[in-house]
Amino acid sequence: MNIIFLGPPGAGKGTQAKRLEQQYGIVQISTGDMLRAEVAAGTQIGLEAKGLMEAGKLIPDSVIVAMLESRIAKPDCAKGFILDGFPRTVAQAEALDAMLTRTDSRIDTVLVLEVDEEVLADRISGRFSCKSCGASYHDSFRPTQKDGVCDICGGHDFIRRPDDNRETVMKRLDAYNAETKPLLPYYESKGLISVIDGMAPIEEVSSQIDAVMDGITKLTKK
Repeated sequence: MNIIFLGPPGAGKGTQAKRLEQQYGIVQISTGDMLRAEVAAGTQIGLEAKGLMEAGKLIPDSVIVAMLESRIAKPDCAKGFILDGFPRTVAQAEALDAMLTRTDSRIDTVLVLEVDEEVLADRISGRFSCKSCGASYHDSFRPTQKDGVCDICGGHDFIRRPDDNRETVMKRLDAYNAETKPLLPYYESKGLISVIDGMAPIEEVSSQIDAVMDGITKLTKK
């Protein structure tokens, strides 16, 4: 089963993709990790990508799609894969479709996590974690029980990601809307869109996704 995850930064795609990976035995593919692996292995594609990066140039879609073709041919992708972060543009989606057609494969569904962007910005901009044990907190939704003290380890040092501020979050959301939202009508025209309420509790989001997965499984068995 081959899946694309779409949704703005912080919508929970990574959490759900990891769960699907464990539950269904399909592989979550990060194009960034894939690129680093190809460069480290010194493959032809990796060497080409390394040369482009060292020259300060963007990696062409054709190179990324070629790396993806090599990655999904590996045995651990036999049951399928999850793409989170690719494609980002219609041109990339078209290149991906061409590659999958050539390899006699296809995308089974595009899961779209819909969220309220204002609420999402509040969620992300309030996040912080314990420096000692990594426990996660939020200023409004999950503060520490005792101010300045970690509930788990009793630590007093907390950290916030530099980009977890409202201004940066809104810029990331604007970029998503400008670049990635045009993918929705592209995949909608193919009947692949499955909209998920990303504002629901995590367990409910998981149930919605599982219902989509069950529906695909039933169709493929017919």
